[in-house]
Parts: sequence; C-alpha cells; structure tokens
Amino acid sequence: MFDELDTIVLTHSIEKYDLKKGDIGTVVHIYADGKTIEVEFSTAEGKTVAVLTLTPADIRLMARNEILHVRGYATI
Repeated sequence: MFDELDTIVLTHSIEKYDLKKGDIGTVVHIYADGKTIEVEFSTAEGKTVAVLTLTPADIRLMARNEILHVRGYATI
C-alpha cells in the first residue's frame, strides 16, 4: 500500500509533536511486518519536526487532486 518516499497525509492530530490532521510527511522506511511505517515530518526549509513510527491507520496517501496548505510551526 505504501512505498518508501511516498508523500502521505496524517489522518489525525498528534499533540505531543504539534502535528495536525492533514499535515504532510514522507515515508522513510517500511518495516518487514508491513504494519509499521517510519514517517518524517519536516518544515518547508527541510528541518525535521518529527520522525515517527506509525501504522497504516495513522496515514493515507495524498490524492492527486489535493492542494497543499501551509501553517506555521512554532515549536522549532
């Protein structure tokens, strides 16, 4: 379902990292079990905000007809 370097969308907020539903990340690793996925979230300047181990329920692929949206991230 997911491949490394896929652009994904977070399906729910993760308050601990100030990530919001709809934030965009990149798949950086898929574990052999296929049930856990390492995802990196970063700023527009490329600074890493978080690298999290998530499940397929936490993320979805970005649809071709979606438009990107920008928001500030004050934690950095």
